[in-house]
Amino acid sequence: MTAPAPSSNRKLLGRLSLPERNFVADALRAETVGGVLLLVAAVAALIWANTAGGSYESVRGFHLGPGSLGLDLSVQHWAADGLLAVFFFVAGIELKRELVAGDLRDPKAAALPVIAALCGMAVPALVYVLTTTVGGGSTDGWAVPTATDIAFALAVLAVIGTSLPSALRAFLLTLAVVDDLFAILIIAVFFTGDLNFAALGGAVLGLAVFWLLLRKRVRGWYVYVPLALVIWGLMYNSGIHATIAGVAMGLMLRCHKEDESEEHSPGEHIEHLVRPLSAGLAVPLFALFSAGVVVSGGALGDVFTRPETLGVVLGLVVGKAVGIFGGTWLAARFTKAELNEDLAWPDVFAVASLAGIGFTVSLLIGELAFTEDPLLTDEVKAAVLMGSLIAAVLSGILLKVRNAKYRKLCEDEERDEDLDGIPDIYERDKPEYHLRMAAIHEKKAAEHRRLAEVSGGEREDGSGPA
Repeated sequence: MTAPAPSSNRKLLGRLSLPERNFVADALRAETVGGVLLLVAAVAALIWANTAGGSYESVRGFHLGPGSLGLDLSVQHWAADGLLAVFFFVAGIELKRELVAGDLRDPKAAALPVIAALCGMAVPALVYVLTTTVGGGSTDGWAVPTATDIAFALAVLAVIGTSLPSALRAFLLTLAVVDDLFAILIIAVFFTGDLNFAALGGAVLGLAVFWLLLRKRVRGWYVYVPLALVIWGLMYNSGIHATIAGVAMGLMLRCHKEDESEEHSPGEHIEHLVRPLSAGLAVPLFALFSAGVVVSGGALGDVFTRPETLGVVLGLVVGKAVGIFGGTWLAARFTKAELNEDLAWPDVFAVASLAGIGFTVSLLIGELAFTEDPLLTDEVKAAVLMGSLIAAVLSGILLKVRNAKYRKLCEDEERDEDLDGIPDIYERDKPEYHLRMAAIHEKKAAEHRRLAEVSGGEREDGSGPA
């Protein structure tokens, strides 16, 4: 019998390769822990801001740092400009890895997450602009609902106890990586102040030195960490948002293995070391000093009546879900890709709804968009929190409906009956796997035959149950 000819159509959200699956699992495990800490920090910020009088404002408004270097910043600014540089450094490494070793290296495979991410940013921005235009509000916050917070989304999955198949998890992670890229571009292009060309030239020179040291294979954190701090300080003083320095350095790291002797590329190794610092410390501290807004019945009501805040909520809840789902459907429609038979389009919509949780970067852009109006800044932050909460509840309900199916798919992906450390689903086309399984079943069959003979003997001599 001849083997059936393979289908010419590509699979949409198909099974990952084993190395990619392992990388995604490791990355999301760290992000999930960080997401839970992020959730705790956000709740703590809200409680602190609403119960401790003015101490929250006093602490986050406290200034420290060398003023002679232009770095006499408030605690809130140190969190937003300093700690988030670590977050964007990791984002830069993730993006570089996706471009050279992940899904984005193949233009055909990259089309889906890129189109989905672009639509998932364009539609929320359009929803915001339409809402504020009709309501007579400011369009300055158009970029606020465009971001997705992967850590917060994974924390929601952890809290509601829902597992996602690896294809959906990878789709969500790649979406977030592309989303971060465009968020970085938005911050760099639209939220750059008056440029200090001397400081900018110094930052560019520092980045050139950083790149040269990497090319020369210079090792040692004691070389790179001080250099990175200098680059960050110069970038901050240049007028360009300081987090761009983190992204630039992340993109310079080598994220591919040059030979088989390397277990991990330098980029993957550094990401493994820095990701816990980013997810477990930098981002939660940013949330602690940015998410604290005074919440009252009137303030919550204003979220749904003021055009700027309503635009943020609708952008996150409606715009993200419609944009990502619509972009994915269009990509499938025009590339003639078939959806993985284990999944259905409602699964894509549920993940698209989950991407409406736009916490960290949305808060940052909200601060940058309305720097001249502190009251509106706090109201926009409240809208980000409310929109993210609604998106979390909606996606949680949609995912729970399919949880039994997801659990079965995850069990199938993890099953390793031959105990060789590789899931069986990746070995079913290998003769060696089937020979191992045959030996295992033959051993079990022999044991059952022995037990049957023993049981039969016991019944004949009356010593056992009839």
